[in-house]
Amino acid sequence: MSLKIACQMDPIERIDIAGDSTFAILIEAQRRGYELFYYTPQSLSLHGDKLIARGASLKVQDKAGAHYHLEDPRTEDLRGQDVVLLRQDPPFDMAYITTTHLLERIHPQTLVVNDPAHVRNAPEKIFVLDFLDLMPPTMITRQLDDVLAFRRQYKDIIVKPLYGNGGASVFRLKPDDSNIGSLVELFQTVFREPFMVQEFRPEVSGGDKRIILVDGEPAGVVNRIPAEGETRSNLHVGGKPAAVDLTERDLEICARLGPELKRRGLLFTGIDVIGPYLTEINVTSPTGIRHIQALGGPDISAKIWDAIEARVNIGQ
Repeated sequence: MSLKIACQMDPIERIDIAGDSTFAILIEAQRRGYELFYYTPQSLSLHGDKLIARGASLKVQDKAGAHYHLEDPRTEDLRGQDVVLLRQDPPFDMAYITTTHLLERIHPQTLVVNDPAHVRNAPEKIFVLDFLDLMPPTMITRQLDDVLAFRRQYKDIIVKPLYGNGGASVFRLKPDDSNIGSLVELFQTVFREPFMVQEFRPEVSGGDKRIILVDGEPAGVVNRIPAEGETRSNLHVGGKPAAVDLTERDLEICARLGPELKRRGLLFTGIDVIGPYLTEINVTSPTGIRHIQALGGPDISAKIWDAIEARVNIGQ
């Protein structure tokens, strides 16, 4: 099957191909003979009923420092594409939300992965609240009194932005930490929205699993081990990837989430699991598939394109 693929992503010259899931997906798309058109979110505009992107044809190769080539710069009406990959990283701000509104105008006639309406309505740290029974104790608030009461109850806690990513601005507050008032004040100043407070789970020292689901089914897993002296396990901040198997509890969590992910058209998602607890559902630009394959796991990019091809066939 020959497909025309447009990819809405961050500037391709800046990506780290060793760990970038979008790059892995593009490599597999090119291997299958698909035509690739690349553009950044800022180049998207609506002209009447035409959704126009300014970009270029893209060729990729798995070679650091020479991983892409652009040619034939032009504008494209995205209605003429078979698939649009919605793959820019957060922050999940109004600019991001606006692109979902624009892409929603062409979906599903042009298949957008993931479904832009459900990406908009399923922020990582909001959507997961539909599964509170799978999570550690969690609170969403802006109030210092709430945070103080939560710490009195759970002793050791994590405070993090509601719309952050990559482990940025995630803080651990131990029972005797006197910075709690200052930190909450900082969050109130920097962020207009509430923030998330969770019980700290000591199991994170053994790793924070990233489980990839494709069309609602578990497709692979990587463990992320925090660096020495670090609470956060995100690979962006020094976490080390390690091979790991899915446990019965992991599969139980996936079984709970899978049907809802599939129903919402969230074809490529990544969930985070610490010990027995679900902590996030990543739907915007999940990472991990290159690390999984490098550690001897499956080629998840191929599974993603198999699922996309099935969807395109159904729509034709």
